Amino acid sequence: CHGLEQGTGVERRGEGVELEEAEGCKSKEAEIKRINKELANIRSKFKGDKALDGYSKKKYVCKLLFIFLLGHDIDFGHMEAVNLLSSNKYTEKQIGYLFISVLVNSNSELIRLINNAIKNDLASRNPTFMCLALHCIANVGSREMAEAFASEIPRILVAGDTMDSVKQSAALCLLRLYKTSPDLVPMGEWTSRVVHLLNDQHMGVVTAAVSLITCLCKKNPDDFKTCVSLAVSRLSRIVSSASTDLQDYTYYFVPAPWLSVKLLRLLQCYPPPEDAAVKGRLVECLETILNKAQEPPKSKKVQHSNAKNAILFEAISLIIHYDRWVTPPSGAPPALLLLLPPPPPSAPPVLKVAILAEKYAVDYSWYVDTILNLIRIAGDYVSEEVWYRVIQIVINRDDVQGYAAKTVFEALQAPACHENMVKVGGYILGEFGNLIAGDPRSSPLVQFNLLHSKFHLCSVATRALLLSTYIKFINLFPETKGTIQEVLRSDSQIRNADVELQQRAVEYLKLSSIASTDVLATVLEEMPPFPERESSILAKLKKKKGPGAGSELDDGKKDPNAEMNGGVEPTASTASTPSPSADLLGLRAAPSASSGAPPSSGNLLVDVFSDSPSGTAGLAPGTEENFLRFVCKNNGVLFENQLLQIGVKSEFRQNLGELRVGIARGWGESSCPIHRGDGPGELNVQTKAVEPLVEGGAQVQQVLNIECLNDFTEAPLLNIKFRYGGTLQNITLKLPVTVNKFFQATEMQSQDFFQRWKQLSLPQQEAQKIFKASHPMDSEVTKAKLLGFGSALLEKVDPNPDNYVGAGIIQTKALQVGCLLRLEPNAQAQMYRLTLRTSKESVSKHLCELLSQQF
Repeated sequence: CHGLEQGTGVERRGEGVELEEAEGCKSKEAEIKRINKELANIRSKFKGDKALDGYSKKKYVCKLLFIFLLGHDIDFGHMEAVNLLSSNKYTEKQIGYLFISVLVNSNSELIRLINNAIKNDLASRNPTFMCLALHCIANVGSREMAEAFASEIPRILVAGDTMDSVKQSAALCLLRLYKTSPDLVPMGEWTSRVVHLLNDQHMGVVTAAVSLITCLCKKNPDDFKTCVSLAVSRLSRIVSSASTDLQDYTYYFVPAPWLSVKLLRLLQCYPPPEDAAVKGRLVECLETILNKAQEPPKSKKVQHSNAKNAILFEAISLIIHYDRWVTPPSGAPPALLLLLPPPPPSAPPVLKVAILAEKYAVDYSWYVDTILNLIRIAGDYVSEEVWYRVIQIVINRDDVQGYAAKTVFEALQAPACHENMVKVGGYILGEFGNLIAGDPRSSPLVQFNLLHSKFHLCSVATRALLLSTYIKFINLFPETKGTIQEVLRSDSQIRNADVELQQRAVEYLKLSSIASTDVLATVLEEMPPFPERESSILAKLKKKKGPGAGSELDDGKKDPNAEMNGGVEPTASTASTPSPSADLLGLRAAPSASSGAPPSSGNLLVDVFSDSPSGTAGLAPGTEENFLRFVCKNNGVLFENQLLQIGVKSEFRQNLGELRVGIARGWGESSCPIHRGDGPGELNVQTKAVEPLVEGGAQVQQVLNIECLNDFTEAPLLNIKFRYGGTLQNITLKLPVTVNKFFQATEMQSQDFFQRWKQLSLPQQEAQKIFKASHPMDSEVTKAKLLGFGSALLEKVDPNPDNYVGAGIIQTKALQVGCLLRLEPNAQAQMYRLTLRTSKESVSKHLCELLSQQF
């Protein structure tokens, strides 16, 4: 509905008055009358005006969609919605696809026309239009659409020139079609190429690809078995990274938790890796996860523990999965509870431990031990479904009833016994206490006295359960009748202020007094076995997740910006930063010390991509430092202080790029006009229209499509003007568009690399720099930075295995500039030697300077 409201803001203030009035109707009849009037008006517009322009069609189709969302049937307007698909305007095409996704039946005669429009958009290579088409296919998900596009989408997914946002949508769309019509998704050469998406630099693409591969490999495991080593490699980079390394995908100080969980689940589809190096790396990952679980929490918020524990329990599940493959000795249980962190985990992880215990139980005795131990460790977080399930299993299994009675009797002897343990003990001893009554240490009176010693410390519900246990004892152990009757007739029970306890005491006392032994045995006979059904704790987990819910990490709550943020919720803000709603791109980080003084409030003017700082203030403090952070990454916070945040998310492919500049302000009541600007001569910049005003405390996202016409060395500038206290003040920032963003990574063999290296041997073609390392010389970090820089990493090319060799081509409209690089680390001296060779001197020097500042 957010998109619907954005697209119809003008209409709702103008011709959409009728719908606003419909919302405020005091009766259903009045609303229907108002809606019918508006439907008649829209129908007449569609029939009477054959030359209706695109804007009007969008407006009326949007109204029909809104009326449908109010609960009214819509039986016309479908053709007008289909016509909007041929529009070249995003908002018109968006409303057309939205209407079709919601209102068009998969058996409609319009499907052929819709499919033709989708084919045109997929062939357009416009990433925005392609994403809209893919979303529509996934939303409808019919067999007809699977037949039409199941063979086309894999080609889009693995094509080298597909933008990252399109790859992500294509992977999820293919997953949807495979789930609905698996027989229509052809396996072929693309299956081996999709595995390599696990190496993609864009984390959103990797996350979507893991979901797709996990589904596909369950039916065709051999086709995707190479994913194991790649999944281990990606998991290793995540768990060994600091939260700042994956800032854009860090959730409450936990790096990429959703992706980590998905990778661990993918690995559970295969046996342990045979390759010793891969296996060793995976063991290191699991050890790191377990060690981090023991560390003090970095945040007291439940989201932090949820994310951390979700990864922990998937790691435990993987360990148990491998335990099955290696066939442990008979009777040796997986060391499940030994891996739990000492602090009591929160409710959702406890539920998962209970499920894992049931799923991987070696035998039922071990299961009883595990759950009772879980209640002892984390009793406050054990829901009723968990101990209900223990009771259900014990009642249904004759071979475990005596063991359960003995174990729970021993557990109840602890001085501090959790109330959930008392519940389990009362139920099991009431049913099966006779199985251990032969031992003098657990005689009937000993059992009763043990339970009754907990009675006055329990809640009303637990006391009511114990009263039922006592009447069961009278049936099982007649020798306890007198003692229990004294308890039942005491004033504290028979005159209890709680109606439930009073009624039970009176009825049980009367029943034990007048009923014969046979009648008592019939009324209080042992509980019959439960019918086989879904585990109550599994049902509880599903209920917690809700229909259609995603990861268990979010405990049912979604960030309102999650769709925009790619599913990444920003880290907790402080009092000196904008409100959470102002984190437009989900890029919040701790404010840089060099962010400068707070900008002044008042009107905000954005002059995007001004040619020079002429007429503007000097660069804001910290600009250069923030700018350099983006050389090897595409997303992050460009500027932030107490009142203003500017975030950037960008994507580049060949000589094209897309920048999403999010401007959020958290002060004042005044409005902020946004103006478009021009880019430098080497860049062709086109901007999409945005709302002309930004209210105080609101946010706006400016999308810029960039075409690189020629190589360049100066970054474009972003100028922001504030009016504060009657004075106009400026902030000027460098936008993170550098020439290496237009790299196309190029794979080369050793012979080809050195042949080309010799060809670029002129002095003006080479740039070299020797510099001291300013960060730890970590191999994985170095590789990640070189890949982030844009070049391909060529393995086994350099005779020295410690050196790094890369190759790529700078793609511009005017020319292509080949680039070869060689990075030689000297760990002993903590120094690097960086050499770059290109066909243009200016490019070599500029790239050398940019890359050297990353180490």
